[in-house]
Amino acid sequence: MDPFLQLMSTLSREPARYVLVGVAGVNYYAMSGATLFTTKDRDLFLPPDPENLLTVWQTIEAQGLQLWAGAEPLGKPLDRFLADRVVERKALTKATDDEGLEVDLTFVMAGFEFDQVWKERRMFRVEDVEIPVARLTHIVTSKAKANRPKDRLFLETHAEALKDLMDD
Repeated sequence: MDPFLQLMSTLSREPARYVLVGVAGVNYYAMSGATLFTTKDRDLFLPPDPENLLTVWQTIEAQGLQLWAGAEPLGKPLDRFLADRVVERKALTKATDDEGLEVDLTFVMAGFEFDQVWKERRMFRVEDVEIPVARLTHIVTSKAKANRPKDRLFLETHAEALKDLMDD
C-alpha cells in the first residue's frame, strides 16, 4: 500500500482529527488524471489541541516515519510538554520516510479556523480508506489569502482547471 494511504488508514482508526489541505487536497477533486496537480508534500491541517497532536505523532512514529521540526529531528520524548510548546507556537512539524514521503502537520490555514474546515470537510474513499479533505473552495480561498509566491503561481497557472472543478 502507498505509504501515505497507509498513514491515512492508520490515522483513521485513531481518535485524531485532521483534514488534508493544499495541492494534495485539491487532487481529490480532480475529475481525471489529466487534472492532477503536482506537489512534493501533503499537508494535514490539525486543530490546536496538544492531545490530538500527540496522537498523530505517536501514530506516525508507530508507522516507522520520522518526525522533524525544521531541519532537525523532533525532540524526545514525544510528550504533552513538547506538544503544548508546538501548538502554542503553531509550529510546523513534518513526517518523512526514506522513500520521499513528506507530510506537513500544520495548525495554520490562511483565512480559516480548524473547526470550520472540519465541519465542512468532505470524505473521499481510496481503496478502503476514508480521507477527510477540506472543501475545494476552502483550499483555493486559503491559497489566495496566503498570497505566497508559490500559491499565486499555482492559482494563476491552474485558474481554468480550478474554476472547472469548483463549478462541478
